[in-house]
Amino acid sequence: MSSQTAPAFVRLAAHPLRWRLLTELAASDYRVRELVTLVDEPQSLVSYHLRLLRDGGLVATTRSSFDGRDSYYHLDLDRCAKALADTGGALHPALRRAPVAPHVVPVNLGRAPRLGVLFVCTGNSARSPIAETLLRHHTDGRVEVTSAGTRPKPRLHPNAVRVVREEFGLDITGQRPRHWDTLTGRRFDYVISLCDKAREACPDFAGHPRRVHWSIPDPAPADVTDQAGYPAFQRTAADIATRVRHLLPVLSAIRP
Repeated sequence: MSSQTAPAFVRLAAHPLRWRLLTELAASDYRVRELVTLVDEPQSLVSYHLRLLRDGGLVATTRSSFDGRDSYYHLDLDRCAKALADTGGALHPALRRAPVAPHVVPVNLGRAPRLGVLFVCTGNSARSPIAETLLRHHTDGRVEVTSAGTRPKPRLHPNAVRVVREEFGLDITGQRPRHWDTLTGRRFDYVISLCDKAREACPDFAGHPRRVHWSIPDPAPADVTDQAGYPAFQRTAADIATRVRHLLPVLSAIRP
């Protein structure tokens, strides 16, 4: 690369509209029409700049499980962190900084009243219990974490129990799926949906919590055996672990 050429991340992020899109996607996954509303620009223009961000590897898409004609956009924060580190190094070696390692938890929640976080998906048998368990583990009880579903299954999926044990060394065998109707009247600071269908059905909770969406496909299709389907649970758990890690400094930043 010529020393006169700005790094790709700078060229992508420096455009005002692309920066606004990156900022919105840093907080939640969104569909195109939602981003159009948030940035107040024509859909054709938003779609064009999203394509550039996709081509640059900063943004990825997942097909909506609620409406297969639609897609959610997701910002790859780890790739952004690496690109920022590379950008600093391109300017001067003294500015090169290694991205935060995946195991580092940059969170300081202090002794203020606990934040409340609710994770929701359809069955409350895999995605949301995994997220609940990981956030509770990383915050050591300093965040009040709960999960629930729109149509809870009778029990946790065996592969959810297995992947949490094998990948993170945690035991969730005692958890049971619950319906979010059981949480009526509870106040939360964040309500995070991990399922496109659950997002559409999610009710309003007291106190107007911040709503965030993580578009994560169901790792347990009905026509796949537990053994054959386990790799999908490993991918899902890794995705959730990354998103929980990125959530930690956000929760820390909003402490009084």
